[in-house]
Amino acid sequence: MSLTRRQVTSAAIAAVPLTGRSPERHRTLYIAGDSTAAQKYADAAPETGWGMALPFFLRKDLAVANHAVNGRSSKSFLDEGRLDAVLRAIRPGDVLIVQFAHNDEKATDPDRCTEPWTTYQDCLRRYVDGARGRGARPVLATPVERRRFDADGNAVPTHGDYPAAMRALAGAERVPLLDIEALSLALWQRLGVEETKSYFNWTATEQDNTHFNPPGAIAVARLVARELLRTRVLARPDVVRLGEDVPTSWITWPPATSSTAT
Repeated sequence: MSLTRRQVTSAAIAAVPLTGRSPERHRTLYIAGDSTAAQKYADAAPETGWGMALPFFLRKDLAVANHAVNGRSSKSFLDEGRLDAVLRAIRPGDVLIVQFAHNDEKATDPDRCTEPWTTYQDCLRRYVDGARGRGARPVLATPVERRRFDADGNAVPTHGDYPAAMRALAGAERVPLLDIEALSLALWQRLGVEETKSYFNWTATEQDNTHFNPPGAIAVARLVARELLRTRVLARPDVVRLGEDVPTSWITWPPATSSTAT
């Protein structure tokens, strides 16, 4: 049976490989958070946010866009339009990791303070809804713990009801939860009173029990990467070096400019 001209043309087109198909767009992990996650600059070294170390645990084509900023709460980050900036950039398939509480806890500061079971959850819900509205995946991360021990050498929690409020919201909204508060508290307990000093920004002139130095930032970023894998936000090929040492020399602090001062 002879073929029509249209059938011949269709068969020829089907045989041509689709070399012109555009490649799949690589995903980006966005971070909305405070100083514990934020990018630090040369004038703040050796202080290091865990977001600076997260790329070391991800495959190369998974980018990290770190929008965390010193001193921000879930409320002030919103009020300053920073979530809006993230949502203008985020694309379908991307991930938005949200970690706040350290500054939400400042009861005397109306610009930053939220209440765990009301305004804190209300603010977090805006991040969740905003990411979903852009086709991205929201992820809630409970706040990393400070370095605090009782008289018996037990690591003690410092965030009150905020972690519990975030866990409850994550369950109600069916959002993946990275329980960094519980994991970091367990890590500080395991390390103990003295060894934890080498993970925080303790220097000759400062004893900072909130912010990290390179070893601390790397340790917390490793917890974040493990949780992203456990919650299936990322697949096994997306995550690297979970069981390997990461040299602190990989941490770098770019020069501060007028545009980075906040």
